[in-house]
Amino acid sequence: VMDRVAVIRSMHHQARLHDSASIHALTGRPLEGPDRELFAPQPQHFPSFGSTVAYARRRGEVRVPFASLPFPFRNVHEVPCQGAGFLGSDFDPLTIDVDPNQLRYEVSQLRPADGLSAQRRGERQRLLDLMGDHPSSPHPLQRHYERAYELLASTAIHQALDITREPTEVRERYGFGPPPATVGEGGGGGNGAELGYAGQMRGQNLLLARRLVEAGVPFVTVYDYKQQGQNWDAHFNCANQHKTFLLPRADRALAALIEDLEARGLLESTLIVAMGEFGRTPQINGNAGRDHWPDCYSVLLAGGGVQGGAIYGSSDALGAYPATDPVTPADLAATVFWRFGLDPSSEMHDRLGRPYRLADGQVIERLFT
Repeated sequence: VMDRVAVIRSMHHQARLHDSASIHALTGRPLEGPDRELFAPQPQHFPSFGSTVAYARRRGEVRVPFASLPFPFRNVHEVPCQGAGFLGSDFDPLTIDVDPNQLRYEVSQLRPADGLSAQRRGERQRLLDLMGDHPSSPHPLQRHYERAYELLASTAIHQALDITREPTEVRERYGFGPPPATVGEGGGGGNGAELGYAGQMRGQNLLLARRLVEAGVPFVTVYDYKQQGQNWDAHFNCANQHKTFLLPRADRALAALIEDLEARGLLESTLIVAMGEFGRTPQINGNAGRDHWPDCYSVLLAGGGVQGGAIYGSSDALGAYPATDPVTPADLAATVFWRFGLDPSSEMHDRLGRPYRLADGQVIERLFT
């Protein structure tokens, strides 16, 4: 489906470790201070792309402006780039988990407590309304309560999460089945249960993202494999790991998503961004792998008005550094916000009222029709 895909070939930044690189990639801003991994939770400062979009469109009627699945990479508070940061928890994503045993998706916040029937929940809501019925001084949490009850009653979101509603042939098209027997030779690590989950649910994650878009969720972040030895952090035996495990599933699921959105008339209004936090070294290391390399890497875009078959930027002869049209995460952030109809130079404010631009980069307009 490369005729519907554009590739940025000159993405770069300076963060060489996963956590600092993830912060730069998912917020468009670098981590302040030295490049480092974060071995203890710390508060998030700048918001993620999805949280920024949710904030900028906060006066809309969308019940779920931002969702992420099927897990936070590590803990959502340990790598401070997945939530809303200084915008406040109102703009954190609705976190969707996967049950690896039942192979189904669920949102713990939307699951009623055991023994709490719809009738009792309604009675609680009416009591809460009576206690807070003071229009001149509403309860400070009133809007949160209202949103919680709206979500609990939202059939659209609950139905979107029930991926078994999809025909079997659609699920199989995205990729749904056990991993090949050769998995594990390339990356090592992990056990059969983890490999089984990864093999069965990776394509389903993108299918669920499509269902959420159809249900009216404007921004969805899908995180990829997190198990070391089964993910893109291929420091050893990367050729076999990519050939037998990573690339076939990525190719199948992404192609299915692009074709599925196109068939449903949603591709032009849905921008797909496929990226990592950095690239890999141009040279193969002594373990037949490739190491961290933020100096030049690629990002794939599809839909959202992007010019299919286009490329932007280039690397030098070794694929080591940008040769033309270098792009930064800030530029990508500005481009994403622009496609949402937002001016990247407009302001957002933290809880003390201090202003920040939505993004500090430049929009990559040439990639779009």
